[in-house]
Amino acid sequence: MKAVYFTEHGDIDKLTYGDLPDPVPGPDEVLVRVRACGLNHADRWVRQGLPMLRVPLPFTLGQDISGEVVAVGPTADAPPGGTRVLVNPGVGCGRCERCLSGWDNLCAGYRLIGKNIPGGYAEFVRVPVQNLVPLPPDLSFAHAACLPAVFITTWNMIFDQAKLEPGEWILIHAGGSGVGSAAIQLARLVGANIITTAGTDEKVEKAKALGAHHGINYKTHDFLHEVRRITKKRGVDVVIEHIGEDVWERSLLCLTTGGRLVTCGATSGYLPKTNLRHVFFRNLRILGATTGSKASLFRIVQLAHEGKLAPVLDRVFPVKDARHAQELLEQRQQFGKLVLVHE
Repeated sequence: MKAVYFTEHGDIDKLTYGDLPDPVPGPDEVLVRVRACGLNHADRWVRQGLPMLRVPLPFTLGQDISGEVVAVGPTADAPPGGTRVLVNPGVGCGRCERCLSGWDNLCAGYRLIGKNIPGGYAEFVRVPVQNLVPLPPDLSFAHAACLPAVFITTWNMIFDQAKLEPGEWILIHAGGSGVGSAAIQLARLVGANIITTAGTDEKVEKAKALGAHHGINYKTHDFLHEVRRITKKRGVDVVIEHIGEDVWERSLLCLTTGGRLVTCGATSGYLPKTNLRHVFFRNLRILGATTGSKASLFRIVQLAHEGKLAPVLDRVFPVKDARHAQELLEQRQQFGKLVLVHE
């Protein structure tokens, strides 16, 4: 099969487009023909190398996979060949207390397709049958590939962790990112008052078109000052944060007493300063989130099918242009998702 892979960790030039052996599905697995695969910042981190992460080389990235079932492994009770599917990237053991209670993303053996297991920068990928979600015919493969990682993670952040309520104020950083654009839409469903940030006026307007009530260009305005102005010095109840050091201290100051900050990433650095007096005197809560439960993707797909959520697709590239797509992602040149497709 054709694939984009790396044989050693490093910069973008380590990505190679070439041939790899076709994967063979094992017990309770299926082989999926990849039609589209979304990009995530995690692709960059895995390519560069993460402490304590060991991947089988050569390795293919890609967590957000849509495609068709083409083969079924032994004992797998799977949809027939040709069935359109979306792949949930999270793989738990399926046997432990956390998996069986619906918190499979907290399984001690939790792994991610595209991070620990070969992913979708390839023509074919083998996945556990329980990771398949039926794909409605009105959702294109490219648009479907915008959904899994960002919407599952953001669902966890907004509903499971922050427990956002109608009428509350929420600050969503980087409204033009995958997580940001998903968070705006989920917060809109709740009926929250939404403030978002973006790096250009054009992105601010696009974020407002998705449902944000207020937009802040963080390159021309101090977002802390603007949040205090917009909320009349009250502050926000929730901050959705995935930037890290650059915004951390001011994000905590944006919170009202009893507010919640939920973080799922640290693209600008992972060792921010925290004034603990602000945390305990104002009864703040700092919550972490990585991905979410398998169950949430079924509801996300249904809401997209009903038109209540819109996958935000920026651009599509052939898989062989994965290097260029990753460069644009690193430079934050997109609004929403960049997606690779097989020609």
